[in-house]
Amino acid sequence: MPLPSVIEQLLGIKIPIIQAGMVWTSGWKLAAAVSNAGGLGLIGSGSMKPELLREHIRKLHNASNKTFGVNVPLLRGDSEQLIATALEEGVRVFFTSAGNPKTFTGLLKSKECIVVHVVPSVKFAQKAEAAGVDAVVAEGVEAGGHNGADEIGTLPLIPQVVDAVHIPVIAAGGIADGRGIAAALCLGAVGVQIGTRFAATQEASCHPDFKQAILNAEDNSTLLTLRKIGNARVIRNEWATRALEAECNGASPEELRALLGEKRERLGMFDGEMNEGQLEAGQGAGLINDLPNAFELTQRLWAETLVVLKSLS
Repeated sequence: MPLPSVIEQLLGIKIPIIQAGMVWTSGWKLAAAVSNAGGLGLIGSGSMKPELLREHIRKLHNASNKTFGVNVPLLRGDSEQLIATALEEGVRVFFTSAGNPKTFTGLLKSKECIVVHVVPSVKFAQKAEAAGVDAVVAEGVEAGGHNGADEIGTLPLIPQVVDAVHIPVIAAGGIADGRGIAAALCLGAVGVQIGTRFAATQEASCHPDFKQAILNAEDNSTLLTLRKIGNARVIRNEWATRALEAECNGASPEELRALLGEKRERLGMFDGEMNEGQLEAGQGAGLINDLPNAFELTQRLWAETLVVLKSLS
């Protein structure tokens, strides 16, 4: 099958599975396990200061000789420092998100780095291609965390992006097992990026109670809220329900920002406050019912995918 060879050529990996760079969740232990299994592990720098990122990169270098990358949300005020730190530590694979891909792609390409940008629509995929990125992650609204304003689902998004650009497309959003991976490959993606499924692993750095909330999730356990200040898909809890009710009652962006407050992601995902924290998770959470190590999970997901693809052929 030619698809893995495309991802192998681009990222130097054997299994076309990328572990998403999730805040408070994707540290060096998780990224190392996924990369050692043949996929691509990403350190999520969105909840790190530059020196903490440096520490994680160095520990990952000691734990794995495989390819790994760093995810950098470009809207962070210190994104330039995060990128500079990663470059100093020898990182050559960058996944950027939540911002203009033109900002750093030229710099990163001049350093012979691979740059992949996360997009929620055809328009933004074309802009990322024009900025010179090597590939895009087309992420549907089923994904956990922040999503595009157009709220396009993964199933219709992937083939439209594949048709619209000439660079490889990686699928994301609601993918949690081999059936979802196989579907994404059949839609034309060269690989998948998976977040919530990897949050429920032994190596993920998020709080055990957040992991248990994922295991307890059902098909309708997540909701979209904060649309006026940036879509966020989260597990339904007291805070999320209150935020959604405020939106429905016409709360202004300023009122929603006040309701969000500061460090609410950390409060839920890292500190384990299940009622008042922001618990970012995708709709695929309803498919997750175990807490494996990430090495075993990566290989299991790919084995499941091959079974599905064989049945189709």
